[in-house]
Parts: sequence; C-alpha cells; structure tokens
Amino acid sequence: MISRPAVQNFILAVILFNAIILGLETSQTIMGSAGPLILLLDTICLSIFVIEIALKLFARGPAFFRNGWNIFDFVIVGISLVPTAQGLSVLRALRILRLLRVLSVTPSLRRVVEGLMSALPGMGSVFLLMGIIFYIGAVMATKLFGASFPEWFGTIGRSGYSLFQIMTLESWSMGIVRPVMEVYPYAWAFFVPFILVTTFAVVNLVVGLIVNSMQDAHNVEAEEKTDTYRDEVLTRLTAIEDALKERKD
Repeated sequence: MISRPAVQNFILAVILFNAIILGLETSQTIMGSAGPLILLLDTICLSIFVIEIALKLFARGPAFFRNGWNIFDFVIVGISLVPTAQGLSVLRALRILRLLRVLSVTPSLRRVVEGLMSALPGMGSVFLLMGIIFYIGAVMATKLFGASFPEWFGTIGRSGYSLFQIMTLESWSMGIVRPVMEVYPYAWAFFVPFILVTTFAVVNLVVGLIVNSMQDAHNVEAEEKTDTYRDEVLTRLTAIEDALKERKD
C-alpha cells in the first residue's frame, strides 16, 4: 500500500509543503504572528514521515535496509527527530534536509542521482589530476610571486585559493593577474596555460563524465520501458493464443 502512486504523490506533497513551512520559520515577523501554528504544521509533517518509515519497516522488515534509498530516508527523518535545544542551531538548520526526500520519492530525480553516483569513479580520477595540477601550480606561484604578493601567493594554501579563483574566472584578470603583471610582465606565461588546462580542459572532462552518465541512465530507463512493454505484449499474445486453443477444443 505504501508504494502505491497515490501514496507516493501524497508524501511528495507533504515534503514540498514542509519545505515551505521550514522556510517560513526563518521569518521573525511570520513566527511572531503565527509561530505556534507553523510549529504545529511542522510537527504534523514530521509525524507523517515517521509513520511512513514505520509502515515500511513493518511491511518489509530487515529487507528495508537493503535498499539505499530507504536508508537515505531513514537517516533524513532520524536527523529531524534529534532534539534541537538552544545552542544546537546547526541541527535545527539540518531539518531542511527533509526536502532531499524528494529525491527518493521522484523516480526521475533518483535516476539523476544514480547517474551522478556512477560517474564518481571517473570523476575521482579527474579530481586527482586536478589536485596534482593545483599543487604544482601553487608551488610555482608561491616561488614566483610570493615575495611581492604575499596576500595572494605567500603560502601554498593562499596560492591554491588564488589559483582556484583564477580557475573560476572570477575577477581573475583585473583582480589578480594584471596587478601581478605590473611587477612580473611575463606572468601571463604562467596564468594563461593554467587557465587553459584547468578551466577549459579538466573541468570539461568532469562535465563530459556527468553528461555520459546521464545518457547511460536515460538509456537504461528506455531499455527498461522497452522490456516492460515487450513482456506485456508477450503476455497478451499468450493469452490470445490460449483463448484460441480453448475455442478450437
């Protein structure tokens, strides 16, 4: 019963409604005028989530924890049940994580997440390559520009952060590179290749991996739909054949 589309749509509606309620709780004006009502609605939403998890546990038993999405829902709801006394504002803020339950309720979003997860091994290799490039660049930048620009390149950590800003192309030219070039005219020979390698090559590798994973997930979904349709057709044909045999007999 808990897996029926109507029930899942109801849970999705409660999740979205609860997200609005949690957003309203951040407004002091609204909480001052309707605070008790908002807190009551929040408690009702949380109670519905707890009942849903309890029903799934009762229906599936230990098999409940064999599904990664069930564990995900269990953790999210469990975090919401942690007492949020004063001084634990972080735990209160984590209640918005309930909105992530949309991922487990909506099949299309589940497939997106599964596609991202399947891309992680390849992305890990790309991030390792990125880390090596950043480390080499940070060491070089510290030795080349650290003496004149200690606030940007005084240490490996500062150099790494400055290079990250340059990679994102956020104020990289007027904010960092051109001031450096006023002291070191040939600094462009370091920064331009760094941008070409990181921003336009390595980052695009990550994008390409994600796109491929999404395409693979879409292909799997299409194959599943095709298999389901084929099985339905075969079942109907078998039923027709059996009916024809009965008439002949």
